[in-house]
Amino acid sequence: MTFEIEGILHKKFDIESKSSSFQTREFVITTEDTYPQFVKFQLTQDKCNLVDTFQEGDKMKVSFDLRGREWQGKYFTNLNAWRLEKATSQAQAIQHASSPIPPAPPVFDENNEFTSGGGLPADFDDLPF
Repeated sequence: MTFEIEGILHKKFDIESKSSSFQTREFVITTEDTYPQFVKFQLTQDKCNLVDTFQEGDKMKVSFDLRGREWQGKYFTNLNAWRLEKATSQAQAIQHASSPIPPAPPVFDENNEFTSGGGLPADFDDLPF
């Protein structure tokens, strides 16, 4: 399963070597919800350096997978991050996603008289009866 979340980098931890061939690194982001959440993620192996380009306080988007395992009758869940990106603000995202606003249709002015000189004829009636 792949998920994405945006937040502010709260804390990044040092790389931990679990064995001679396996390393992990954790970091925490704070969500910008009504009730902010502190969410801890884990980077593994060659992904451990992804968080180096971010400073605490930077907005970021995290792509991650849910990982779960059982060990001696205990269950563990990790949020395994695999991509980190600079987050764009909603205003920037809307600006990039939207196309230019089309011109507004002409407004009917009942005081304007139609003439045959470029406009509709004076006896123009669009009612079908």
